[in-house]
Amino acid sequence: MRTQSGLQRARHLVLMPLLGLVPWSLSFADDLLNQAESFVQQGNPLQAFQLLDAQESTRAGDPAFDEAMGRAAFAAHQYTRAVMAWERLVATQPDNAVAQLELARSLHAVGDRKGVLALSEQARARAIPVDAALSIDQFLVSYDRMGHEGRSTWKGHIDVTLARDTNVNAGPDLNAPALSPPGTPPWTLQPGAQAQRASYAALLGNVRGRHVLDSRWSLIGAATAEVRGHSTAGKPYDSDQLDVTAGVAYRVERHEWMLSAQCATYRLDGDTLRNIGGVLGEWIYRIDGFRQWDTFLQVQGLHYPTQGLRDARRTVGGTSYIHVLRNGSLFYAGLYAGHETPRATGVESLGHDLAGLRGGVQWAISTQWAAFTHLNYERRHYGAADPFFGVARRDRQTQWVLGVSWLPAPGWRITPQWALTRNDSTLPITDYDRRIFSVTVRREF
Repeated sequence: MRTQSGLQRARHLVLMPLLGLVPWSLSFADDLLNQAESFVQQGNPLQAFQLLDAQESTRAGDPAFDEAMGRAAFAAHQYTRAVMAWERLVATQPDNAVAQLELARSLHAVGDRKGVLALSEQARARAIPVDAALSIDQFLVSYDRMGHEGRSTWKGHIDVTLARDTNVNAGPDLNAPALSPPGTPPWTLQPGAQAQRASYAALLGNVRGRHVLDSRWSLIGAATAEVRGHSTAGKPYDSDQLDVTAGVAYRVERHEWMLSAQCATYRLDGDTLRNIGGVLGEWIYRIDGFRQWDTFLQVQGLHYPTQGLRDARRTVGGTSYIHVLRNGSLFYAGLYAGHETPRATGVESLGHDLAGLRGGVQWAISTQWAAFTHLNYERRHYGAADPFFGVARRDRQTQWVLGVSWLPAPGWRITPQWALTRNDSTLPITDYDRRIFSVTVRREF
């Protein structure tokens, strides 16, 4: 009995200090999370992330820690780590609506569209206002980004458009001859050469995607086909076209370089008007899932089967920046410059230098509605005086677009818009105004 009493006394002496450590460790854990939250509220999310990062290997799986880690990582723009933290929390608490919402936001930040779509409809609606209508790809069309787990991805859509065009042939108005430069020989417009009004219907299909080879290399490709038919006055301008692009992409952290081969054909009224072949190089710097720079250089050969004198080489380079705000609104801006050089000699008047600016804004009105506007400006200086008018052609073209996006159901988008184009040219036959009102119904997949 004396021996047993001695053992109990020894166990008591050993366990008491250990039991005393339990509230101390819990207090330390609470202090750690409180300190991290304090850093986030003070505007130092990176410090909070670093504080929690040192403990993640031992604390991962603790709901309180994972929640704090997810918030700190997202605020510090460490979106992949935020995804991992929120996924752990959702796995242990599948009914946690807050965790689902934050996971949706984090998946959206890394561009994992399919991961977002796998979540509940309520989480998607709250995390991404106007959902797909506010994706970066709507404005800077690019290949779908791989998910945070490095999965291959693809996307596509089908568009049906009905429109009314006030100048389907981009022709001058009836008063153009009165605007002739001094000394111009007498001339008249051929019948039908002036601006022609017409309605049209168009069907467009697009598919693009990426096949991931490893963590850095991917194969990328895209194809777009469109058929357009006009009402009676515009029948000569019925057209169809096909564009195909295929290449490779190499990604290191936030940088991605892509090199693609391009080919396209454009048919007008049943005859091939133009064929294009070339290469496109792009450098995309993704600051995060909400901001990116896209810099490109494109070299193309233009071939006109029935008008060989117009064959040319076109080189254009530029850069664009886009920023998606946390409420779903976005804005973008870009500039570009280049030149088009005729392959034939003695036709310098067909070649030109070009430079342009573009920008736009889209406002999130609600989870289903958004309004947008774009403004593009381009100036073109041609290489020699026009042989007929005796003056060098100078164009200043402005295009303004105003419209709304409506998402009546997941995967559907309806877009009515006005597009106004003004080409201010020194040649009367290339000086024109154009207005198009259109309604496009898109089905995304």
